[in-house]
Amino acid sequence: MAETHVLFVEDDDVIREATQLALERVGFTVTAMPDGLSGLEAFRADRPDIALLDVMVPGLDGVSLCRRIRDESTVPVIMLSARADSIDVVLGLEAGADDYVTKPFDGAVLVARIRAVLRRFGHAAGPEGGQGQSGTEGEAEGFGGVLVFGDLEVDTDGMEVRRGGEQVALTPTEMRLLLEFSSAPGTVLSRDKLLERVWDYGWGGDTRVVDVHVQRLRTKIGQDRIETVRGFGYKLRG
Repeated sequence: MAETHVLFVEDDDVIREATQLALERVGFTVTAMPDGLSGLEAFRADRPDIALLDVMVPGLDGVSLCRRIRDESTVPVIMLSARADSIDVVLGLEAGADDYVTKPFDGAVLVARIRAVLRRFGHAAGPEGGQGQSGTEGEAEGFGGVLVFGDLEVDTDGMEVRRGGEQVALTPTEMRLLLEFSSAPGTVLSRDKLLERVWDYGWGGDTRVVDVHVQRLRTKIGQDRIETVRGFGYKLRG
């Protein structure tokens, strides 16, 4: 089996070299770049399996680089931010990142987060039991592997989504999120439950990741399709 190829963009020489060694030690192939422009060139040349992008890099900042990558690919992206409460976290997620890690980070934690992201991207069909369920709640109609919610069609076999007959392009994370909702329409899913099922967080996580991805999903499938239940979470309307 080919080794997982990681693109790592970080301008701090010490962090870049130490992290590269730590990732290579556990079996990853790493291309490490010091700025956003060289990172974009490396992405286009190497087509890595996952990208780790520091927010504050010269030339082309990490958020802008994430947008450029997302314009061309659904490859998973993890942002690295120096502050957990920074607006950069939200900006990175809105730009299309799938997750973020706060600096300074423990090497073992970073490896665990990378592997968690790769697991869900390698199994984009969703969590166990998420495929092919028509659901007994809500008003979804099922036709084979296709679930229908008004003008929204979710093909759980072909991993395709259509709205009004037009195909909707979703990232693997957005697809997994939609599969969670569509497997139980009308059921309120808490942010913690979604973190556990979609992001594979067995230890909890930042619920902003869920909120931003729900908002991104809404812009693609309809703002009123996913309802916010204040104090509890979200549910898919039938």
